[in-house]
Amino acid sequence: MTMTNLTTMSGFLLMGFSDKRELQILHALLFLVTYLLGLAGNFIIITIKTLDPQLQYPMYYFLKHLSLLDLSSLSVTVPQSIDNSLMDNDYISYGQCILQVFFFTSLVAAEVSILTVMSYDRYVAICLPLHYEVIMDPRKCMWAVTAVWLSGGISGTLYTTTTFSIRFCSDKIIHQFFCDIPHLLKLSCSNDYLGVIGVSSFMAVMAFACFIAVTLSYGQIVSTILRMPSAEGRSKVFSTCLPHLFVFSFFLITGACEHLKPTSDSPTALDLLLSIFYTVLPPTLNPVIYSLRNEAMKTALKKVVSGRVHRGKLHICSVINIYDMS
Repeated sequence: MTMTNLTTMSGFLLMGFSDKRELQILHALLFLVTYLLGLAGNFIIITIKTLDPQLQYPMYYFLKHLSLLDLSSLSVTVPQSIDNSLMDNDYISYGQCILQVFFFTSLVAAEVSILTVMSYDRYVAICLPLHYEVIMDPRKCMWAVTAVWLSGGISGTLYTTTTFSIRFCSDKIIHQFFCDIPHLLKLSCSNDYLGVIGVSSFMAVMAFACFIAVTLSYGQIVSTILRMPSAEGRSKVFSTCLPHLFVFSFFLITGACEHLKPTSDSPTALDLLLSIFYTVLPPTLNPVIYSLRNEAMKTALKKVVSGRVHRGKLHICSVINIYDMS
């Protein structure tokens, strides 16, 4: 597409990666492998939770919805980027960009919410085990997940309506592999993006509140763990909770850095890595960090693979064993 047509076209050009054909093919292959791994991991979690009636504990209910969010999040950005690289066509239509912004922001907001809910679930299970069944009963879990999806939808709607209410001019070139809001704002013809800044500020406050809630939950968990007489029990819970806290913090910090740093017309490799770190890596690694290291999940996977899924009731000897990821 020639430069003379850039200002008159209705869509945008996604110029996130190199314009060299060899590097485009390499990018497409790497993204394809990552996408298939993420797809497989999250699909396995969803399948296991659906087919094995023994996994009825609230933790697995939340993990299933986390996998749904991760699978959807990957599918919003990665396939479009792979197609653009393979076809050597950086164009994305205005409508596609709107849908991408809506679904991506919705899913990211919902993921932050469900990770916060999951941290509270762990807090109750470890710090208040005798009250766990009362606090985390199925009805409350269902309402919590409903609130997670609704919060995501509301966030996506606010971001999308405010972002695409502004006028775009310039060359309509987005130096990113997907329609990212900070890069879209850079294309604004005037200072008419105050609505987006207001929504972003509100969502930043909410994300920070979630981060504080998660930190407090895991802080209480660590305090409880340190009082445990069993060194093995402490080791099991630490091996479960610390990776979760690290992944959640990494997800929020890289996303914040990506949105707070000034956008550039010539992005560096670090800029692209930051965007990949919070858009592609978390949904790909979450099945391993949160699920596939869990002994109950591995046992259920073996049952599904061998075709021996039986109906039954989940018996929990101790809360610590439920959260044993080692």
